[in-house]
Formats: sequence, structure tokens, C-alpha cells
Amino acid sequence: MATKPGLLTDWPWKPLGSFKYIVLAPWVLHSLYSLATKGKNELDYTYLLILPFLLSRALHNQIWISISRHRNAIGNNKIVDRAIEFEQVDRESNWDDQILLNGLLFYIFCSILPIASSLPAWRADGVVITALLHAGPVEYLYYWLHRALHHHYLYSRYHSHHHSSMVTEPITSVIHPFAEHIAYFLLFAIPLLGTVITGTASLSSQFGYITYIDFMNNMGHCNFEFIPKCLFSIFPPLKYFMYTPSYHSLHHTQFRTNYSLFMPLYDCIHGTTDRSSDALHASALERRRPESPDVVHLTHLTTPESIFHLRVGFASFASRPHDSRWSTWRMMWPVSSLGFFIYGSSTFLVETNLLGKRKLQTWTVPRYSVQYGLKWRTQAINTLIEEAILEADVRGCKVVTLGLLNQSEELNRSGQLFIERHPKLKTKIVDGSSLAVAIVLNNIPKGTTQVLFRGALSKLAFAIVSALSHRAIQIATLYESEKLKLSSTTEAEVVISKSYTQKVWIVGDRLSKDEQLMAPKGTLFIPFSHFPPKKARGDAFYCHTPSMIAPPSLHNLHSCENWLPRRVMSAARVAGILHAVEGWDVHECGESIFDVDKIWEAAIKHGFRSTTISK
Repeated sequence: MATKPGLLTDWPWKPLGSFKYIVLAPWVLHSLYSLATKGKNELDYTYLLILPFLLSRALHNQIWISISRHRNAIGNNKIVDRAIEFEQVDRESNWDDQILLNGLLFYIFCSILPIASSLPAWRADGVVITALLHAGPVEYLYYWLHRALHHHYLYSRYHSHHHSSMVTEPITSVIHPFAEHIAYFLLFAIPLLGTVITGTASLSSQFGYITYIDFMNNMGHCNFEFIPKCLFSIFPPLKYFMYTPSYHSLHHTQFRTNYSLFMPLYDCIHGTTDRSSDALHASALERRRPESPDVVHLTHLTTPESIFHLRVGFASFASRPHDSRWSTWRMMWPVSSLGFFIYGSSTFLVETNLLGKRKLQTWTVPRYSVQYGLKWRTQAINTLIEEAILEADVRGCKVVTLGLLNQSEELNRSGQLFIERHPKLKTKIVDGSSLAVAIVLNNIPKGTTQVLFRGALSKLAFAIVSALSHRAIQIATLYESEKLKLSSTTEAEVVISKSYTQKVWIVGDRLSKDEQLMAPKGTLFIPFSHFPPKKARGDAFYCHTPSMIAPPSLHNLHSCENWLPRRVMSAARVAGILHAVEGWDVHECGESIFDVDKIWEAAIKHGFRSTTISK
């Protein structure tokens, strides 16, 4: 939002929320009706192609978003090395509004202007006229419009909304108030209407021109440089007719230079070219991957639709907790399968965060949760994990944390397998068990004297029961077999619950709906599992899976970790950070568990906080 929002700031369909696409419904239905009822020679292909073209624009933008986020996470050729936060993601979540507006106006103009319909596929003279009208009137008028928008009156009411993003992403290019977009549309309509009026318009000139604008807009805001210097050495005048990502980046950091749309020529004519443009272009091209990460969190995909939830997927979707009950994206399995094919051969980087001078990265194993339960996939998955650990070790990483099922006891004995295979490993492997125990213990309300324990028995389960016993908290369970195993392994006194009156339940995997219904009203369910239990009670309280809220000093955190809320990180991920910050040169995997009290104190000291309880 602009600092002093002016007239027509909000989009007219803002009250519709996610249902805003309904404004196109009458036009789309009319085009489909025409397709079904008219003969081949009667069809208006311009009208029919508007919807496919709008969808192709959305796909074009999404490809730029994914590439940009991946490249910026790696760090190669990055231009502005600053953080992006959730506030920017939210502000830029309506990037498709301009596509919706353009589509609506295209349909209207095709309906009221007979000469704008039934266009031929190609006309060379129309393409030439479009190029000339863009290079002349459009670029020149845009330059002065842009300078006017930087006048304090218009800037505070409109253009400041766009400049709120110091670190740009491709979609930043279209984040403007509604009134500003109207002005841009009128400007870009000059070549479109010019060729229509002169009778030289074609599908290629109309749709091609809009595609060119999208491409150049996305390129100018992608925040990584890839235009080679040799291009301008071979043909020097090109520097006046095509900008680079670094050129426009300076406009967002300096504000009073580099106003041109896509052609720096007009900045040169009017003396507003930033003097550091060439130097920044050269330095960005030379910039290579920064120093090695201090911590790598190794996670994996959970479900086929979880690939959209990654930071390199849909930005606004990734900024919200992943709800597996939301099945909309399951219909897009062909797209998720394509993403799996692209990333399927090895782990890939999805996110880079900063804590002071320390670099924290998240790498993803391209395998789904269901695949971890298949015996015949065990070796292949362990190979992917092992290769990632060895790569991190070569790059000088201090700690690798095993997230979700990467630390499964059935898979690799909680990481012990890799220690045995590589005894000289410098990188420390951490599963975060000690912090998970500490989080569970600190979620138990003060004054609690008894809890009910239910869940799959594991290293973490035994550690929690042992810690509860040392705190003189009585432990009850539902089954005799569970009681015997817990008692013999931990030497804790465990009893069978017959009345189910315990108001605190410590739960893990295999907790069923029927078992949840046994609990009294107002029960607090505290999970120790990697995955959250399926909530069966509306009158009970559920804690998040073991996790903590990140401190304000942790930057560039603008995507949610699976089902966890914003700025909440899993216990394993936090534990790895603490091991690196504190300089603990020890593994925490296999049967070993770090000091529970010590790691909790370190977490609090470094600003991590407990999460809230949800109903």
C-alpha cells in the first residue's frame, strides 16, 4: 500500500477475494458458446484465443518467479543481497490482477471494435509498426510518466507501493495501484490500437507485444544478472535499446535514476542514467556462489502437491502453512509430476536464510513421504541423503540437520549409518531429538502431575518418557504392550489408564481418531511426531509438532515450513542452528541425545520462542 493511498488505489474486484476471476466468466462462456455453435469460417480466433493467452501469461510469469527464486537462493549473479520478508510476499500476492484487467479490456475491445476481431496470424508491417510505436511514443511518454510518478504528490499516493520492494522479484514489476495500471494500459495500447486502426494488426503483433512487455518486465526485476557483456561489445548501440536487470535494479535502490521503461536511451538523453550502471552490471556477472552455508537443513517433499508449497513454487502458497486437506492442487498432478521430473535426480536448494553472518540453507530430497515407507526405496533414498551430506562436508558446512523422515530409524538408524560409513566426516549430523524433548516438556502446563502417552515408540519417545519420569510426572498409556516396552527401556514407572481422565496427552504417530475421542473435553494434545495428528476433536487443544518461533534477527524467512505457521521452524532445523552458533562439535544422531536443558537454554538465549497452542 502507498504511504498515502490515492483515488482508485484498490482494484475494483478486491472484495471478491479468490473469486475475482468470476468477472471474466461471462466473456469466457460467450467465447465457448461461439466455439460450440458457429462454423469454422465464422469463428473469431482473436476472441477465442484471449483466455489461452491469459493462461500462458500466468505460466510465463510463474516460470520467471521460480527461476528467480532458485537463482537468488544459490546466490550466483545476485544483484541486491538483501532479505525478502512475508510483508513483501503478501503485498505482491495480487500480481495476477493486471492479467485479469488486460483480459477484461481485450474482451471489451474485441466486442465493440469489429476491426479488432478476426485478425490474421501474421503481418510483417504490423510487427514493424508495433516496434516503432513502442520505441518512440511509448518509451518516451513512459519516461516522463515515470518521472511524474516520482514527484512527491504522486509518489506518496501511488508509486511508493511499487517501490516498497527494495529487493525485487519478477512479479514486483506489476505491483502497482489500480489507477497506475490504467495509465500503463493506455500507454501500451498505443501500438495495439495503432495497428488496429491502420489495418495492420495481427495475432502475432498483438499477443507478441504483450509477451514482450511481460518478458522485459520480469527480466528487469528478477534480481540476478545474466545479460553477457559481450553482447554490448559486439554491438555497442544495443546498450541504448535494451536494459539489464542490474540497470533497473539501481532505480529501486537509488530512486532518482534509470527511469526508462526498457530502453536506456531516454535516460541518456535527459541525463538520468546512474553512473554505476556499467560497474554494477560487470560486478553482478562476476559474482559467484557465496561462501559455504554454516547449516544445511535436509528435508523432503511430503505429498505431490507439496512441490507447489516450496519457495520456488507458488510464492503466496508457500507463504501459508500447508494444509493437506486442501485438495485444489491435487488436480494439478501433471504439473507436480513435471516438477518431480526436473528435480528428481538429486537434492536441490530451496531456501537461504541469514542469522547474523551465518548462512542457513534448506535442501530438499525429491522424494515423497510415502516413498520412505517402501523397503525397496530405502537404499536409493539413503544414497540421496548421503550425497547431500558429503557435498555439505566438502563445502565446509558445520552442521547438517535431518528433517522429517530423513532421520527415520528404519531408514538409516537416525543418521547413524552415515557416521559409520564416513567416520572422518567434519560436518556434524544433528536430528534435533534433544530440542524436541525440551519443547514437549515445556509445552506441558505447570502443575501437571500425570500425562497419557500414546504413539509409535522411537528414540524420541523413550527420551520423553525418561525425562517425564525424572520430573516426577506420572505416565499412563492405553495398551499393555506399550507399557511394557516403555518401562523396560526407560526404567520409568508406566501405568495403564482405565478412566482416561488425563488432560495432557503426549502423542506420536499411530494416534487414531477413536483414541482421541477417549480424551476428556479440553484435553491438550502435545505431539512429538514429525507429522501433525489428524485432529478429531473440536473441543480439545493441539500443539504444533516440535518447533519454535524464529527470532527477529533471522532474515529472508518468507515461506512456511510445511504445516507450521509463519516464522516457525521445526525442532531439527532450530537444533542445527544452535549447534552451529554455540560451536558444539558433536553429532546428535543414532542413539545419542544432546543435553536437553542445555539446548533449551541456548534456544531461549538466541531468541527462539515457544509456539502457541491451536484449537
